[in-house]
This record gives sequence, C-alpha cells and structure tokens, in this order.
Amino acid sequence: MANESINSSVPPSGPGCAECLSTGGWWLHLRRCAECGHVGCCDNSPSQHATAHYGTAGHRVIQSFEPGEEWFYDYGSGRFGSGPVLAPPSSRPANQPVPGPAGAVPDNWESLLHE
Repeated sequence: MANESINSSVPPSGPGCAECLSTGGWWLHLRRCAECGHVGCCDNSPSQHATAHYGTAGHRVIQSFEPGEEWFYDYGSGRFGSGPVLAPPSSRPANQPVPGPAGAVPDNWESLLHE
C-alpha cells in the first residue's frame, strides 16, 4: 500500500457512511479512508461514497470497515493488500445491521445495489 496515503493515528469519522447518515441514505458495506478516517459506503451501495471521496479528496487507500475484515485497497494501483493497524475502532459496531443503518433501508434494497 502507498504508505504516504496512510495515517494510522486518525480515528474513523463515525460508525457509518458520513454522507448517508447526513442525508438519510443507506449502505451495504462500509470503507474507511486510511488517510483522513472518512467512512463511506462501498461500490455496491447505491451512493458509492467511499469511491466518491477518493475522487474528490484524492485519498487513495481505504480499509474495510466491516467486523473481521482487515484488507486495504489502493485506488491508485487497483490492488488489495495489507497495511498497519489504524486508530480504533477498526469496524462499524458489530450490532449494526447489514445493510444499514437500521430504519433507513428500503424493502427492495437488493434491487438497488450496484454490481
């Protein structure tokens, strides 16, 4: 991973996708920016906020923000890999539903996913 794009001392921005939480949206899975801690939704989610963050901020390395997942992804190289331990917490709350957040997910959510 591009070490200059990782700041292991910055905590995540919150327990869910920052943009979805502010607009009443929902997500399938979460990704955390390894540089600034921004939590965004994955590319299967309707709004794809993690990739949008890369597009606007240029922060190229993300880590999964799902319980039990430690993988990193570098948008610049298009490669998955490993990286350092980032500031806690390392994932969304384990009791948070997938998709989430609770109460915001429509009944037809599966038909709204990107593949």
